[in-house]
Amino acid sequence: MKVLVAVKRVVDANVKVRVKADGSGVDVAGLKMSMNPFDEIGVEEAVRLKEKGAATEVVAVSCGPAACAETLRTALAIGADRAVLVETDVELQPLAVAKLLKALIDHERPQLLILGKQAIDDDCNQVGQMVAALARWSQGTFASKIAVADGRLLVVREIDGGLETLSLSLPAVVTTDLRLNEPRYVTLPNLMKAKKKPLESMSTDALGVDVAPRLRTIRISEPPRRVAGVKVASVDALVEMLKNEVKVI
Repeated sequence: MKVLVAVKRVVDANVKVRVKADGSGVDVAGLKMSMNPFDEIGVEEAVRLKEKGAATEVVAVSCGPAACAETLRTALAIGADRAVLVETDVELQPLAVAKLLKALIDHERPQLLILGKQAIDDDCNQVGQMVAALARWSQGTFASKIAVADGRLLVVREIDGGLETLSLSLPAVVTTDLRLNEPRYVTLPNLMKAKKKPLESMSTDALGVDVAPRLRTIRISEPPRRVAGVKVASVDALVEMLKNEVKVI
């Protein structure tokens, strides 16, 4: 079973971002960039499936500028066998990414696509579902456990009411949740070995996909600052404030 894993290059989760003065976007100049945490979980799960003998090859893919090659090298260091970069300087929106992944599916012919449930920069949570629809594949979203049994994929997914277990026919798309696994630490020797693993680069034109943006961002703003709390003398005063000032009851 060949496994395709999609990864995205985002601002590191531990970095505080700032909105540009004109409100046109987030200022990422000079900020540390890393692999999207949910995608890192996806790479780890794909490598574990290979270590268990359920997968034969793990291919990491990314779409974006040339700098995404660094993110793919991290995926190779975790344990992916090879990588594919779809290089473009166009700002990619979820539908464009889904179309590119569909084209890569047609090119690579995997039996499983794993990706994070969402990226921490836009929080769209759309690409996995879109790819499944375009490819007409089974899908299991928000996975907290994955297992292969009798030629099918068992996915335990997190829902509002608890846990739901699905039995998916292959090929399938799976999006990862935080509790699926804990990614391994990437060591320096593995990073050095990753430099020798194949990394193929291709263009959006080669895949025949139009990635022109369909949406326009009107404005980006920081959330309002929290006001200082106040102390009340009694429960009656608290209820009065919640009813007349805050208006939540």
